[in-house]
Amino acid sequence: MKWRQVAIDSLTGAQAAEELKALAEEMARHDISYYQNADPDISDADYDALRQRNSAIEARFPDLKRADSPSDKVGVAPESGFGKVQHVVPMLSLGNAFDQQDLEDFDTRIRRFLNLADTEQITYCSEPKIDGLSASLRYEAGVFVKGATRGDGQVGEDITENLKTLKDIPLTLLQGVPDIVEIRGEVYMAHYDFEALNHQQHEKGRKTFANPRNAAAGSLRQLDSKITASRPLRFFAYSWGEMSDMPADTQSGMMACFHSWGFVVNPDFKTVHDVTALHNHWRDIEERRTSLGYDIDGMVYKIDRLDWQARLGFVSRAPRWAIAHKFPAEKAITQLLDIDIQVGRTGALTPVAKLKKVTVGGVEVSNATLHNADEIKRLDVRLNDFVVVQRAGDVIPQIVEVLLDKREGEPLAFQFPDSCPACGAQAFHEIRADGEQDAVKRCSGGLSCPAQAKERLKHFVSRTALDIDGLGDKQIDEFWTYDLLRTPVDIFKLHEKADVAPEIWLYTSGSNKGQLKDSVLKLFKAIEKAKQPDLDRFLFALGIRHIGETTARLLARRYKTLKGFRDAILSMLNGDEQSRDELSSIDGIGSTMVDSLLTFFSEPHNLDIINGLIDVGVQPVSLPEAENNTAISGKVIVFTGSLTRMTRAEAKARAEMMGAKVSGSVSDKTDILVAGDNAGSKLKKAQELGIVTMTEDEWLEIAVLT
Repeated sequence: MKWRQVAIDSLTGAQAAEELKALAEEMARHDISYYQNADPDISDADYDALRQRNSAIEARFPDLKRADSPSDKVGVAPESGFGKVQHVVPMLSLGNAFDQQDLEDFDTRIRRFLNLADTEQITYCSEPKIDGLSASLRYEAGVFVKGATRGDGQVGEDITENLKTLKDIPLTLLQGVPDIVEIRGEVYMAHYDFEALNHQQHEKGRKTFANPRNAAAGSLRQLDSKITASRPLRFFAYSWGEMSDMPADTQSGMMACFHSWGFVVNPDFKTVHDVTALHNHWRDIEERRTSLGYDIDGMVYKIDRLDWQARLGFVSRAPRWAIAHKFPAEKAITQLLDIDIQVGRTGALTPVAKLKKVTVGGVEVSNATLHNADEIKRLDVRLNDFVVVQRAGDVIPQIVEVLLDKREGEPLAFQFPDSCPACGAQAFHEIRADGEQDAVKRCSGGLSCPAQAKERLKHFVSRTALDIDGLGDKQIDEFWTYDLLRTPVDIFKLHEKADVAPEIWLYTSGSNKGQLKDSVLKLFKAIEKAKQPDLDRFLFALGIRHIGETTARLLARRYKTLKGFRDAILSMLNGDEQSRDELSSIDGIGSTMVDSLLTFFSEPHNLDIINGLIDVGVQPVSLPEAENNTAISGKVIVFTGSLTRMTRAEAKARAEMMGAKVSGSVSDKTDILVAGDNAGSKLKKAQELGIVTMTEDEWLEIAVLT
């Protein structure tokens, strides 16, 4: 986004609102890639930069903070393949520090909050931040009974049987432990074990893992615990959740208890007494980072005294008493061999650098992202240049610098294509709502472009869309190769094509020869189940430009049925201004979204697909009807400030289910304003207009009891 080059102080309110929306949607995608798919598509450093900018914009424009703000989110919701576990004590994330000044600011905030003198000593705990998968272990009467992932911080995935296979996790604890013990820590894979696993995968002709974190996450989140048992996973204990009794009054004391109970705690855990000592420990571990034998991406510091932790409490998604001190990204020098243009689901043409293989932070790298044509021009990168490659967070590396002193001769600058390499259609830059040209170039071929069509199929069946179990990227690539899939309609006709490429569908040997494979039967069952998706998931699955999950939900609630929605859009295309005004009046629907919907439905091929889906039995289900006899039915409600007992998203969803309309701005049409902490101009305006205002507690009395 071009605005990210603009100082936050220079943003207008409208620009800030649109950027906050874009940031929320972009970070939600990255969260799914990282937490659910174990396949992040940007570096930790780039993700942290997005989060920092989002927080800074919210600090300057507090009234514009969104219900789906990344500031209030931890991870993502659990997947449907696992049972759900409600965390009694939420599993939160940590704030970040990047330099000495950030550490000093952290210390200053602690002292100010606790009203401590500058001379009073604070004992901190310091330990490496393991780059793995967070897990929670629950013991009752000393017996391990439940294990879960972090999930979205409130609800995780039940992976009990998988965790039981880890040798670092005791199944029973020594006598004398509290009745209820919940241990939290990180599941990871050591470098040596990772290399051995990849060697085995290669020998067996299976896909190898990109890095130890992906290997650990993929191994732990297997539906078959036998697969997990075959993988060399380890566990470091570092915290706790629910405890029926506290055996110590300090963080370090609790860690000693963990060790005595049979858990592995990090050998580099230590206590120190000032910020300088914290930084010295950070520097020592950074120097020894490559020799530790496992991946870390920084250090974690916590206040040692538990009574001080309790007083400090939490803010948003993180505790006040702890912080993560990140390491800088790892870099290496290599040579650029070529630039390949890849076409994504939305037609975006993304340049990918093909590199001479180089090891960066223990991982062999041969590709790096170049983002877009502007980035290529900014770097002035050319074929055969020597470049500095940065890898942070074990994800897709990026080129951060060209070593001009190593350039030989005057190689020609790279010419970004004016046409799509997949279909030959013209490539163009979109004009954004602010009138500026978008940096990304896109193919104009739409669904007629084979590259887009295949990626749109993958989106259509993804977990946040129709969620068809057993139909992932690998299967779609295979079905595409055999010409079995070209549009979403083909998915629901797959059962008719068992005579094409029988090696895909049938057992080819043994007593079951000629019969449909068990995996195929499960796939057909999942496809049949997907014929009745929630309307919002169906609309999101269509992959309409600018229509994300939140927007799809708004549309589904307003139009109730697919027919109602489709008819309204077609009326607009026929010049019905009233229908357009009605769509534009929905809070959260902007002109860019309206134009995108009209563009999508004006394409006959897209309408053919929707009609074809209906013909094969796809019947989207309306969202639950809102209650019509509550205390707030028919009223317009605005939420402002920070809610502490219910997230903004929960509050809005509850209000809508109770028959209210939730608005983002205060006007003379507003009936109720619910003001959380640090409510600003919206509260003042509501008071000036004589609008009924409520505290969060007053709102909860209505929301919970009605």
